[in-house]
Amino acid sequence: MKAIATNIRISPKKLAVVASIVRGQSAKHALDLLRFMPKKGAKILYKVVASAVANASHNDMQSLETLSVRELVVTKGIVYKRGTPISRGRSHPILKRTTNIRVELSAS
Repeated sequence: MKAIATNIRISPKKLAVVASIVRGQSAKHALDLLRFMPKKGAKILYKVVASAVANASHNDMQSLETLSVRELVVTKGIVYKRGTPISRGRSHPILKRTTNIRVELSAS
């Protein structure tokens, strides 16, 4: 009962703040927290947790009330490298970071 999202355009550091709040909660409570949290990462994480709940209910016949977030891993994905031009033909690097998310649910 898991869901994976890869190369999401948000920095892993910003998403880790939201993930630490949700980790270990029941799935129903986690979805409620994420729905009303005013952060960009909350909307992204809501979709991944909802997908994991849908996988559990469809594939393993589990109900939402019995599920809890057993493991929520946020790792860094690929980094898009860009640059902004400055004087003398040089450039400053811009790193557009991405995130990989893995959510595992367990029946409790």
